[in-house]
Amino acid sequence: MVKICCIGAGYVGGPTMAVIALKCPSVEVAVVDISVPRINAWNSDQLPIYEPGLDDVVKQCRGKNLFFSTDVEKHVREADIVFVSVNTPTKTRGLGAGKAADLTYWESAARMIADVSVSDKIVVEKSTVPVKTAEAIEKILTHNSKGIKFQILSNPEFLAEGTAIEDLFMPDRVLIGGRETPEGFAAVKALKDVYSQWVPEERILTTNLWSAELSKLAANAFLAQRISSVNAMSALCEATGANVSEVSYAVGKDSRIGPKFLNSSVGFGGSCFQKDILNLVYICECNGLPEVAEYWKQVIKINDYQKTRFVNRIVSSMFNTVSNKKIAVLGFAFKKDTGDTRETPAIDVCKGLLGDKARLSIYDPQVTEDQIQRDLTMNKFDWDHPLHLQPMSPTTVKQVSVAWDAYTATKDAHGICILTEWDEFKKLDFQRIFENMQKPAFVFDGRNVVDADKLRQIGFIVYSIGKPLDQWLKDMPALA
Repeated sequence: MVKICCIGAGYVGGPTMAVIALKCPSVEVAVVDISVPRINAWNSDQLPIYEPGLDDVVKQCRGKNLFFSTDVEKHVREADIVFVSVNTPTKTRGLGAGKAADLTYWESAARMIADVSVSDKIVVEKSTVPVKTAEAIEKILTHNSKGIKFQILSNPEFLAEGTAIEDLFMPDRVLIGGRETPEGFAAVKALKDVYSQWVPEERILTTNLWSAELSKLAANAFLAQRISSVNAMSALCEATGANVSEVSYAVGKDSRIGPKFLNSSVGFGGSCFQKDILNLVYICECNGLPEVAEYWKQVIKINDYQKTRFVNRIVSSMFNTVSNKKIAVLGFAFKKDTGDTRETPAIDVCKGLLGDKARLSIYDPQVTEDQIQRDLTMNKFDWDHPLHLQPMSPTTVKQVSVAWDAYTATKDAHGICILTEWDEFKKLDFQRIFENMQKPAFVFDGRNVVDADKLRQIGFIVYSIGKPLDQWLKDMPALA
């Protein structure tokens, strides 16, 4: 029986290993993590992450060929294949601060693998890492190997949160990069044999190590670039009276471009896009490619500009002040169907409004009050460290309250900001909401989810990103 161990029980490790266990009943899968609360949650009915379909997969396999444990060394020692899916945060100090990936957790995992191993192993990079990380990991393992042979593979994940289980069941592609040596090819084949139990052969791509590592960064950079492109257009649409939905639909009809990732919004979020682009920028700079680095930096600049523009629009529309005004924030997760708040645009929008002394009432169907308060008090990049290393007991932000539903959040509010495209926000009774709000009542739709014309008929002043502006908004232009 092939034994697989995955170090790191987070958003990538947990779902990926659960699906491998489900699809490969003859493989024994152990997911290990030093965080006791996290492993306890994986072993309970209340899993530590929300992902549609994940509960069913875990329940079918847990205790049979899927195990969650804090006994990291035992499971690593027994495994034939070790996946490493640990945090790779952006460095906040020292060389490459603000851009380079911090490989501290990766390095300690590699040293531990070398330390406890008593048999040859295949070590698989699952975390998103900078190009050439495999080389560094290889050096650590070989210099500490005590005669044991290690093969390093890169097997980046291409999951989208909210559809991760679907993506794992039917991936567009599975990418496996390895050394171009007989031992490297054998290691690639061993991992390919696991995936081929449910993934069609033609969707399993094999490359060299560096191509696999760079493909992941490139894929995320291209996706983020599309979002920033349409968001840049949204600003121009507002200035000219064009409608960004119509423009992006027309553009997406070109088969060379396609319609995906062309929805204008308040900005992209998630654990990967910004981090991976910063990483790409740093790698370009280190390799003497400043023009390439500048090109990718612009994707993040437009994303930051979009969030700032949104906050400025809110403040300028409401008589140039939101001081002591209640503003309802609907949605805090970075996108619908996930409870993940990492790098969510809601953080910067809320901080911008708090900076102008607004009172916020926040509602998100999947995000806890504790998480919202943590996010609003945490320093940049702190979120990407393991939970027990994050700052403890944050001071709560007094101007922020968290509501149980949208109607409570919006009661007596001056304005509503929609920051996540949850389906339930499309079905709200806006007539009821309007009657319970201060007047004039504003809706700032950061995801273009509501029918602006219907809301205007009710009496709202509506701002939708990239759509023709109300006369009210034209009379009170947002200053950059």
